[in-house]
Amino acid sequence: MKLNDLRTLGRSGLPVSPLALGTMTMGNNTYGSPDDVSRAIFDAYIDAGGNFIDTADVYSSGRSETLLGRFISERHLRDRVVLATKYAFNFDTSGDVDASPNPLAGGSSRKNLYRALDGSLKRLGTDYIDLYWMHVWDGVTPAEEVVGTMSDLVRAGKIRYYGFSDVPAWFATRAATLAQAHGDPAPIAMQMFYSLADRSVEREHIPAGRALGMSMIPWSPLAAGLLSGKYTRENAKSTDSRLSGNNPFGDTLFTEQNWRTVDALREVAEGLGLSMSRVALAWLLARPGVDSIILGARKLEQLQDNLAALEVELSADAVARLEEATGFDLGLYGLAVPGSAMSKGAIFGGAQVLGGA
Repeated sequence: MKLNDLRTLGRSGLPVSPLALGTMTMGNNTYGSPDDVSRAIFDAYIDAGGNFIDTADVYSSGRSETLLGRFISERHLRDRVVLATKYAFNFDTSGDVDASPNPLAGGSSRKNLYRALDGSLKRLGTDYIDLYWMHVWDGVTPAEEVVGTMSDLVRAGKIRYYGFSDVPAWFATRAATLAQAHGDPAPIAMQMFYSLADRSVEREHIPAGRALGMSMIPWSPLAAGLLSGKYTRENAKSTDSRLSGNNPFGDTLFTEQNWRTVDALREVAEGLGLSMSRVALAWLLARPGVDSIILGARKLEQLQDNLAALEVELSADAVARLEEATGFDLGLYGLAVPGSAMSKGAIFGGAQVLGGA
């Protein structure tokens, strides 16, 4: 597989690279990449044949979007890339540091959606977004409001497509069903935390997405560096790292189960003479429902190693070793999987019945 072997997202005609360039670290000197390194990473991704770039309004307090807009403009690439950004996390750009918190500067409401999109368009220096993500479920805004507003924006030409990040499967399912029932533009993708360190989206999100035309696009496919080989049980608490820095996980990924996964990943990688990162990404690239993966690199060499995962095809034995080590199972959701004992016995009276296309 190559970076320019494109895949369409969900039930759409939008072709994207199998590996997307994530830009959360761009322009962030604290735990990310300074401007010159950010530019080198961007150029390397584009020159390798990539076309899918993912950012968000809150990344580096808007600086990620500003840099990205400049990089795209300077290379005259706007019509050659799929540009994705996000909204919903609180991002008050009023500039009044003494003001009280502004709840209207966050959430999934129509008011904030328009406000956030206008800001992103200005920072990115463009008049449309290819893929606009609701960054997170706010717990209160109805799916009808989000779908209606996104549909209006598609028709107005401000966005081409939309999707959901970090939402319950039921919310994405309701939104997709509402859109399809009313003939509105429907979401084409979900962006969720998915890796060998956390396979929980396999229970509901991926089956829902495959049924309703939404691709799965994993973020943090190396689990904030846990699957890169940087960490061991011994150095986990002391390493200067993403996991001990600004990230949503804290040290919650340092579990005994995940250490067993890391051990198996290291074993497989060493046996193949590959980096752990390449093996972890290769496993994820082959998962059903996954059409692109968001890479987050702080250094050019990290990006280059991650892109090389496209050349890796794992054997059935290697896949089985990795998946066994994760300790994951579908639980009750697995009882009726076609071919399972429950499906053959209690449901179909001993016969094996497989689903059609």
